Amino acid sequence: MLVIGLTGGIGTGKSEVSRLLETLGATLINADQIGHEAYTPHSEIWNLVVGAFGEDILQDGGEIDRRKLGAIVFSDPEELAKLNGIMHPRMARMVSERIDSLREDDVEVVVVEAAVLFEAGWETLVDEVWSTDSPVQAVVERLQASRGISAEEAQKRIASQMGREERLGRSHVVVDNSGDVVDLERTVRGLWESRVNGRTESR
Repeated sequence: MLVIGLTGGIGTGKSEVSRLLETLGATLINADQIGHEAYTPHSEIWNLVVGAFGEDILQDGGEIDRRKLGAIVFSDPEELAKLNGIMHPRMARMVSERIDSLREDDVEVVVVEAAVLFEAGWETLVDEVWSTDSPVQAVVERLQASRGISAEEAQKRIASQMGREERLGRSHVVVDNSGDVVDLERTVRGLWESRVNGRTESR
């Protein structure tokens, strides 16, 4: 089984690349979805996060309000480090268990989509890392349009993540998303044919 780690800065097109890889035959593990599962009320992670950040981050039904939590951690590196210390190792265990389960099912290609793949140390879970990349101004505009946040807030989100040069330097593949959707589809299809098809067919 080939396991691809898909990462990239916020707003650079990871979700679209995941969707394209899934249409080509990959099975997707989305770290954000696993994060939602991890926040299930009264689970181990929920208890730890509420204990660390207080009940003010909860919605009326007891669910963690990710927007409130995000406003706290993206404004203070120490708070972000506190959250990551809770989330990253426990989510790594969940991702690893999901990969093992898919391996038992003889799945050929798995894509682990995770914005914090390097920060969390999850590159050890995958065979190679692909990173999406887009111009900063394009990212700011996408975030404003898709999340309804200000340009200043968008810049904060970008600044809270690993630097672009470090991320791309540690990746095996850079997926250029500086064009339109058609360009991206062509790029992803080419990478699938050159890096995935040959490896899975030879196994």
